[in-house]
Amino acid sequence: MSTAVLVAGGAGYIGSQTCKVLASNGFLPVTIDNLSTGHKESVKWGPLIEADIRDAVAVQKAISDYDIKAAIHFAAFSLVGESTKDPAKYYDNNVSAATAFASHLIEGGVKALVFSSTAAAYGVPQTRLIGEDHPKKPINPYGDSKLAFETALHWLSQAHDLSYVVLRYFNAAGADLDGEVGESHRCETHLIPLICQAALGTGKALTVFGDDYATKDGTPIRDYIHVVDLANAHVEAIRYLLNGGKSDAFNVGTGEGLTVLEVIKAAESIMGMPVPHSVGPRREGDPEILVADVSKIRSTFNWSPLYSDADTIIRTAAQWQKTRPY
Repeated sequence: MSTAVLVAGGAGYIGSQTCKVLASNGFLPVTIDNLSTGHKESVKWGPLIEADIRDAVAVQKAISDYDIKAAIHFAAFSLVGESTKDPAKYYDNNVSAATAFASHLIEGGVKALVFSSTAAAYGVPQTRLIGEDHPKKPINPYGDSKLAFETALHWLSQAHDLSYVVLRYFNAAGADLDGEVGESHRCETHLIPLICQAALGTGKALTVFGDDYATKDGTPIRDYIHVVDLANAHVEAIRYLLNGGKSDAFNVGTGEGLTVLEVIKAAESIMGMPVPHSVGPRREGDPEILVADVSKIRSTFNWSPLYSDADTIIRTAAQWQKTRPY
């Protein structure tokens, strides 16, 4: 029988893609999701339990019914701007609910947990490449709430038989290579889908937030990781833990960066159409550059980014935006 993995937030963008990759690698992904931001239509590779991760009865029943051996936590709120306006919402869900979920897993005998974290835990970069040992000084409630749960995981693992892997994402982008799932946020804030929507005329013209940074064209640099590469990293993290790996944290990125204008120009070339855009003021708290040092994950896991070139990211994202069913 397939090893079952409980995927909290498996109806979301990265969660659903990870469920697909889990299934293709012989695992049974069991999604638990309250569908507050996810989509029922995205759960295609295993059962869906419509419940909140705080629900001890639902989590315990899932563990018992499917003989869950490991879990992945994607069920966090992730809008930086919203987090600054409503910090309580972020601490309640990203810390309190996550801690409740981890406690339910421990009570049910699940000993392995992969946590979807963020580069926002680092705050303003002090080095060009950000390694896992970079100081953690978040500059918004979103990043701080993620870091707070990382800390909670450390202490939970000290007190209980629980091992964990923290994956700190940089910029997740792109869509499923087969077009089966993709990025469908009700309130889209990510650059690449906004670029695609602006070009296709399904969204408004793009605003570039600042062109006075100390970069080659004045716009910020970001490290973009294709969602399939990100999903593959989760599968490797599950394998690592199930094979006895110790608790640890890893960056997930490419180690390279593109400016906002470079992404826009690449999209115009790949899509064959202009991207309407204008330049606005900087957003408060936006770092000049965010690029991952990925040497640790490359040396520890059997993993490297295979699909995170600009062409694949933009081509798959644009195709999804053209054809997305919901």
